Amino acid sequence: MISYIVSLFAGVGLWTALCVTLVAGLMRGFAGFGSAMLMAPIFAILFGSAEMVVTIVAIELVVSVQLFPQVRRDADWRVLAPMSLAACAAMPLGVWLLASVDKGTIVTAVSAVIVGFVLLMWSGWKYTGKRSMAATVAVGAVSGAMMATTSVGGPPVLLYLLSGNDPPRVNRANIVTYYFLTQFLLIVIVLATGVAGLDALLRGVVLFPVMALGAWVGGRAFHGLASERLYRNVALAILFATGVFGLVRNWLV
Repeated sequence: MISYIVSLFAGVGLWTALCVTLVAGLMRGFAGFGSAMLMAPIFAILFGSAEMVVTIVAIELVVSVQLFPQVRRDADWRVLAPMSLAACAAMPLGVWLLASVDKGTIVTAVSAVIVGFVLLMWSGWKYTGKRSMAATVAVGAVSGAMMATTSVGGPPVLLYLLSGNDPPRVNRANIVTYYFLTQFLLIVIVLATGVAGLDALLRGVVLFPVMALGAWVGGRAFHGLASERLYRNVALAILFATGVFGLVRNWLV
């Protein structure tokens, strides 16, 4: 059993994947976001872009399943329903790109998305347009395609949902619910098309306890010790460093 688990991670990749997942869990615990963005460029380098998508989405889906019952009553379904439907409709396009584009291009793309997201968060920029049906559907479609291609579909949704005047509990519920509604279908599509195999899903099963442990430690150890703004900036700094690494990796090897 142990040898099989090691084989799933190509030997050397096991310890790197465990460390990255633990840090991602800590980030999820103390900042509430960013775990997929941290794992994506590194897992794509370790396992390949298609395998990375299934592994990360499987880990995140378990978290979403745990959280959804707690938040479903606070979710704004008038926004989430059309956004989620648009995301699911755009996923086949993202899977086609996932199968057609080489790993290096996807690593560069996801790293650029992460760096751009961090810079926007640091700048304090917010979407100031109306939450019209057209805007909601467009955000969902872009997010769905990005999620299928890179596993990182959060930035457009986060920037869109956090731009309103909703209370924190509604924002949290909307984000958790959106992922809950879209992640399962994405795994089914990627596996059904043969772009990635079951080994990628099994990696997610192996890594999830590490993610859960990190999230628990992060929530227990860091909350209450400093300001929420400090936690967010630490998380953004880690994401920024990860994104920059993904962009310049070709010059480092």
